[in-house]
Amino acid sequence: MTKVKICGITNKEDAFWASSLGADFIGLNFCKTSIRKVSVKNAKQIVETLPQYTSAVGVFVDESQEEIIKICKKVRINIIQLHGGENIEYCKSLKQKKQDFVIIKVFKIKQSSEIQNQGEYINSLYEAIIQYLPYIDYLMFDTYIDDQLGGTGRTFSWEIVAMLKELFIKNNIEIKFFIAGGLNEENVKDVIELLSPWAVDVASGVERLPRRKDFEKMKSFIRKVKSL
Repeated sequence: MTKVKICGITNKEDAFWASSLGADFIGLNFCKTSIRKVSVKNAKQIVETLPQYTSAVGVFVDESQEEIIKICKKVRINIIQLHGGENIEYCKSLKQKKQDFVIIKVFKIKQSSEIQNQGEYINSLYEAIIQYLPYIDYLMFDTYIDDQLGGTGRTFSWEIVAMLKELFIKNNIEIKFFIAGGLNEENVKDVIELLSPWAVDVASGVERLPRRKDFEKMKSFIRKVKSL
C-alpha cells in the first residue's frame, strides 16, 4: 500500500488529525525562508504528540550538517528530507556522521515542454541518482520551478519518472521513491496507477491556508490513497 506524507505541518492540531486519519509521515519544514517553517520548540511539541505509527520528517534546504544534527537531536527525529542542492559528498558525509539517519533526497523534475532532449535528460537524471544511492534511503521527485523550493501546487511531467523507473528496472536496481508536487484528491489515483510510488507527499493540496491544513481535504486524500 502506498504510504502518505502530509508535509508542511505547523501545529499540533493538524498533526493530530493527519495521524488520526492514517498519515504515515508528517513533514516539519525547517527551511528559514519557507512560509511553512516551524521553530524547533514548536516541532518538538508536535513530535511529542505523534502516535508510533506516524513518523516525523525534518525538511531541510542547504542547511549545515551540524545544524541538522542539532535540530534533529532536540526534536527527536531521524528522518531527513534534503530538499535543496545537497551534493553527493554532502549526503555521504551526513550519513557517515549519523548512520541512524534515514535520508530522503529530492530531485526536481522539469515539464516535458522545458526539456530539449528528453532521452538525454532522463539519462543524466539516472546517472546522477545512481551516484547518490549508496548514501540515501529514499528518493523524492518534485516539481522544478526556478527559485521556488516546494509546496507550489504544480505537478510535473510524470512520464519522465515513468521512463526513469523503467531504466532502473532494466538495470536491476530497486528504488523507493516519493512523488510530490501538486498532488490532491483529484489526481493522486492517476499518479499511483502510473508510477506505483512507495509514498506520495502532499502539502498545498490539503490546505485551507498556507499554514493550516483542511480536515476534509486530508481525509479525502488519505482515504483515496489507502483505498487503492
